[in-house]
Amino acid sequence: MHPARLPTTREKDGEAPGRRHLWDSEKRLAAFMIAPAVLYIVIMVGFPFVLAICYSLSDATTGEPSLHYVGLHNFKEILRDPVFRKSLANTFIFTLVSQTLVIVLCQALALALTKEFRGKWLARFFILLPWTAPIALGTIGWLWMLDSIFSPFDWLLRAAGLLGSPTAPLGPLSNLYWLGEPILAMISVILVHVWRILPLATVILLAGLNSIPHEILEAAAVDGAGFWRRHFQITIPLLRPIMSIAFLFGLVFTFTDMTVVYVLTRGGPVHSTQVLSSWAFFKGIEGGDLAQGAATAIFLFPLLAGVAALILKVARRSEVT
Repeated sequence: MHPARLPTTREKDGEAPGRRHLWDSEKRLAAFMIAPAVLYIVIMVGFPFVLAICYSLSDATTGEPSLHYVGLHNFKEILRDPVFRKSLANTFIFTLVSQTLVIVLCQALALALTKEFRGKWLARFFILLPWTAPIALGTIGWLWMLDSIFSPFDWLLRAAGLLGSPTAPLGPLSNLYWLGEPILAMISVILVHVWRILPLATVILLAGLNSIPHEILEAAAVDGAGFWRRHFQITIPLLRPIMSIAFLFGLVFTFTDMTVVYVLTRGGPVHSTQVLSSWAFFKGIEGGDLAQGAATAIFLFPLLAGVAALILKVARRSEVT
C-alpha cells in the first residue's frame, strides 16, 4: 500500500492541486510588473512618435488636420528652408559646445565633492539646485540676469574695469546686449544650458568616482604617480563608461530641449540661436504647419539613434570587469 499523501498548503486552503496562482510564475509576474511602464511608454512616447511620422508624410495643418499622403515632400521643403539649415547648424554647435563644457566641469566638481571640507553639504545643495528647480522658472531668473539694463554681470564687469570706459577690453558701453547680439546670445544660451545639465552629469560622475577602489589610486601614489598622471591614466579610463552615459543623457536632453531657447531668445536675434526643437515648435504649432513641424522634429531621429547606439557600444567595450 502506498503511504498516505499529506495535503499541501493550497489543499489546506481549499485550492485545487493543479491550479497555480499568478504570483507563482516568475514570467507572468515579471510581465505583470513591467506592464504599467510599457503602457506608459507606448501611450506617452510611442503613439506621439508614430503620429509625428504620419504627419511628416502628409500635408496636415492646424486648419485641415486630415492626413493626405505626400511622401517625402515635407523633408525636401525643409531642406530648402534657410532657417532650417541655420537651426540645424545651431543645434550641432549648441550641443557639442555645451556638452564639452559639461564633461570638463562635471569632472572638476565631482573630484572636489569627493574631498572632505566644511560646508560640503551646502556645496552639494547649490550644485544640485539647478536640476531640481523647474527649468522654466530658472531660465526666467537668467532672463533678468542677462537683461541689457539691469544685468548684475554688467555691474561686475564695470566694477572690474572691463566695461564702460574708453580703454575697457569689452568696450566703452555701460552694458552688454547679452540677448540682442548673435554671438552673445548663443554664448548666453549655451551657458544657461550648461548650468542646467551640469548637476546631473556631476551626480553620475560622482557615483562613478566613489565606485573606483581606493587601493588602485593609493598604489599609484606609492609608485610616484602625481595627480594628473593618476587622473588621466587611471581615473578617466575607469570612468569612461560612466562618462559615456552622462554624455549620452546630455546629448539627448540638448538635442530635444527648447525651453532655454524659447524663454531667453525665442530663436533670435534673426534666428541666430534657433535650434531644431524650437523651430519645429514655431513652424508646427505657432505657424500651423503640422506636417513640416513634424518633419523638422523627427529629422535628426535616425542620426540621434545611431549616435546613442555608438556611445552605448563604446561604453560597453570600455567596461572594466
